[in-house]
Amino acid sequence: QAQLVESGGGSVQSGGSLRLSCAASGYTISSYYMGWFRQTPENEREGVAGIASDGSTNYADSVKGRFTISRDMSKDTLYLEMSSLKPEDTAMYYCARGYRRGFHYTLLRAQDFTSWGQGTQVTVSS
Repeated sequence: QAQLVESGGGSVQSGGSLRLSCAASGYTISSYYMGWFRQTPENEREGVAGIASDGSTNYADSVKGRFTISRDMSKDTLYLEMSSLKPEDTAMYYCARGYRRGFHYTLLRAQDFTSWGQGTQVTVSS
């Protein structure tokens, strides 16, 4: 059964850094488009970063230059390196995979993704 487990969240001060991890089981992450999303109680789940099977990446404008998505195919683990964190980055962060194997998603829309993990909380204080 496909499963994703996130870890690495925590509380940091503004300007700090965190690295989130997402361990996959039941499938090979390089075969799918993988994404990181975040959600607050007030907002809908929004796409943060994505990585395609060919390794190309995509970022939300709000995190470009600060966040980096990567993967370790030998461990089937997805990462999100976050730096220069801001209070507005505070949210629950989730990883997920695209529904269609091998498809290159150009938009990070939550409805196109499945196998959501349980999430990991990131809190940035000013």
